[in-house]
Amino acid sequence: MELRQKVALVTGGTRGIGAATARLLAQRGVDVVVAGRTVDDAVRDLVGEIEATGRRCTLLSEDVGDPEAAVRCVVATVEAMGGLDILVHSAGGPHNGRLEDVEPEVWYRAFDVHVHAAFHLCRAAIPHMRQAGEGAIVLVSSVAGLRGCDGIFGYGVVKGAVVQFTRMLGREVADDNIRVNCVAPGIIRTRFHDGMSPEKAQYNMDHRIPLHREGRPQDVGAAIVTLAENDYITGECLVVDGGLTSRIA
Repeated sequence: MELRQKVALVTGGTRGIGAATARLLAQRGVDVVVAGRTVDDAVRDLVGEIEATGRRCTLLSEDVGDPEAAVRCVVATVEAMGGLDILVHSAGGPHNGRLEDVEPEVWYRAFDVHVHAAFHLCRAAIPHMRQAGEGAIVLVSSVAGLRGCDGIFGYGVVKGAVVQFTRMLGREVADDNIRVNCVAPGIIRTRFHDGMSPEKAQYNMDHRIPLHREGRPQDVGAAIVTLAENDYITGECLVVDGGLTSRIA
């Protein structure tokens, strides 16, 4: 896909991986709509950064865990920008607890934000991509969806569901020249890991991550841009984890 002058909707686009992706897409000539639950000075600065590249940027204050809000994001994108070519679903957050400890509302919320939001976003976006003759959808999974991780049962399950969602939808819409992929980040330095102690972070870099550093949001954002651009990748999950999941022990 030629990215210049395309339109992207990035959920969770106001922080972390989503914001990094929005910046990188704008640098490649994409008009961007960023959707998130929080609007503050940092978010307004992000919009200014994108507009400084010469691209259009629209900010939506929405919680895509609400099905109606997810659909509104797509409708608002098409109304503001005249179409929708790229959908990046990066909205999410931690959902902690083991099976016997996790509260039911935490379990249901995890599905609302990660899986049900993808369902409603994609159902609303695909007709516009089909009309344009091409499209790219990139979802954000996690290495927790590929391996067993203690203490985050709900999060790992929904992130695993995102990978299968990617495979199934990629197969369904291939005839429409719409590609569907996902990324699986490892330990990326965002607010998601704010609760990690310095000792734990150092242990990870010394003993768990072969490249001996935490990832940056732009590392994942660059992978997302690649998946949006490459016309011959669909139904795949690209792991961005510094080698974390390649270790046997």
